Amino acid sequence: MGNPPVTDADDGLDDLPLQLLPLDGWHRARGARMVGFAGYEMPIQYEGIMAEHLWTREHAGLFDVSHMGQLSFTGEGVDAALEALIPASIASLGVGRQRYSLLLDEEGGILDDLMVARRAGDIYMVVNGATKYDDIAWMLDQLPDEVTINLMDEQALLALQGPQAVAALSRIVPGVDQLFFMQAAAFAWNGHALWVSRSGYTGEDGYEISLPAEAAIDFADALCAMEEVKPIGLGARDSLRLEAGLPLYGHDLTPDISVVGADLGFAILKRRREEGGFIGHARVVRELAQGAPVRRVGLAIEGRLPAREGAPVFAGARRVGTITSGGFAPSVNAPIAMGWIETGHAAIGTALEIEVRGKRIGARIAPMPFVPHRYHRQKN
Repeated sequence: MGNPPVTDADDGLDDLPLQLLPLDGWHRARGARMVGFAGYEMPIQYEGIMAEHLWTREHAGLFDVSHMGQLSFTGEGVDAALEALIPASIASLGVGRQRYSLLLDEEGGILDDLMVARRAGDIYMVVNGATKYDDIAWMLDQLPDEVTINLMDEQALLALQGPQAVAALSRIVPGVDQLFFMQAAAFAWNGHALWVSRSGYTGEDGYEISLPAEAAIDFADALCAMEEVKPIGLGARDSLRLEAGLPLYGHDLTPDISVVGADLGFAILKRRREEGGFIGHARVVRELAQGAPVRRVGLAIEGRLPAREGAPVFAGARRVGTITSGGFAPSVNAPIAMGWIETGHAAIGTALEIEVRGKRIGARIAPMPFVPHRYHRQKN
């Protein structure tokens, strides 16, 4: 799921007036540096990206991700309709269960990545902020008239991430500690309905909380009154997700990229692979059998100079790939990157070179994640 890179992004919405998040004034009062991203004024940092990154790894960070698109699907035959649209197994998705999935085009290219969950009365989906209106238009074209999509633009979305997130959130929302990774449930706080999932995009344990926009300020105040919680900008969220080996849509994932090449085949369960019936299935099946020509990989970089998006990657004199995300990793204490590399050069340990500022720097294909995930998984 996408979040802005450290630098301002070209998200295709630059010509539109920027919208304000429900917590806009709250961020500014806390000294946030605001930049335009995905059509919104977004908090990139408060005290500094490195400090905020390390705080989240050690304590609990509160992120405002209200720019994301929160969607609700209802209507007769909604399960079958969504299974024709996305490769997730919706029919077997129980109430309070959540899955990572993808929106594919007819050629199997990735239009977006998303989270989908079943609630008591609907299917709930979170899509990327920069693509949400295009996603809705695409889905409206594909779904039958019996299925209704509701853009929940009256809802805020906050993420509380880090090893102390469970202790902090449990103080004001009792019972959230009973959730495991990718489980979700309805809760209440001060008379407001919450939808809480134990998930996130930092590699840490934590939660995403959907709540009425009108309650967001008081809820954020209640969390940040705790000594282990600080507001964290989306710059640190980007470095956290890079260390966690999680792709950013519009950078590491695009319509030119396939599910198999992106190393996201885990998101398509066996039944869906075998039965198909979803848009883009033919390419998925072909590449599962034959492999993909390029792969999304991690790269450990020699020295201290980071490689940024767009930097070319070489094997000798031949260009074999491109960096899609990169930067200095505070928890690793070294520069790391993610990129698309020709499959023949994508094996772990392969030595390559990246061109940065007109010079070649050494790099090796590295396993991801760079920092181990700390999700609170249910033991079988």
